[in-house]
Amino acid sequence: MRESTLTFGRRGVALVLAAIVILLAVALYLGGRASAGDEEAFGGTDAAATAQLEEAGHEPWFQPLMPPAGGEIESGLFALQAGLGGVVLGYVFGRLRGRAPRPESVDTRS
Repeated sequence: MRESTLTFGRRGVALVLAAIVILLAVALYLGGRASAGDEEAFGGTDAAATAQLEEAGHEPWFQPLMPPAGGEIESGLFALQAGLGGVVLGYVFGRLRGRAPRPESVDTRS
């Protein structure tokens, strides 16, 4: 039997996972060092863009009706929104996959 050229084996998978873990650790370390003086170590791009626009003299059009109590609440609401979006997308893709015509099944009882 011919072995596929795309098969890594257990050793290859372990090396790829180790590389991912090391890359993640280095990114977290460097990101934390770069923003050590900031208020939040991992601020979002929305906050950065808002700060730059306010520095340029732009004013917001409206204020939130109920601003989040803190960064943790805001992050939690964002995660909830992302989770619900993932569930909806999964449901839609599942329904579309279920509608796809199925190939004729092969009768193996004979």
